[in-house]
Amino acid sequence: QVQLVESGGGLVQAGGSLRLSCAASGSIFRFNVMGWYRQAPGKQRELVARITIVDSTDYADSVKGRFTISRDNAKNWAYLQMNSLKPEDTAVYYCNAVTLRNEYWGQGTQVTVSS
Repeated sequence: QVQLVESGGGLVQAGGSLRLSCAASGSIFRFNVMGWYRQAPGKQRELVARITIVDSTDYADSVKGRFTISRDNAKNWAYLQMNSLKPEDTAVYYCNAVTLRNEYWGQGTQVTVSS
């Protein structure tokens, strides 16, 4: 059974940085796409960034130039480097992984940016 476990969230001041990690276990296949989504209180879950197996990336406009997604295909891990954080980045961040047949989600990690 595939499990995704996020880590690296926390409380940081505006302008600071955090690095999120997503550890995948239980899968012998590489994920076609790995991504990060976030959900703030009272808002819908939204895409933050995603990366394909050939390292093609896609970012939400609100994080372009500040966040960088990467992956380690050998370990089936994904990372999100978040710089110049803003209070509006406060949310629960979820790891997502997609194969040809299935989609998986982690439990989420809280990121709180204070002003």
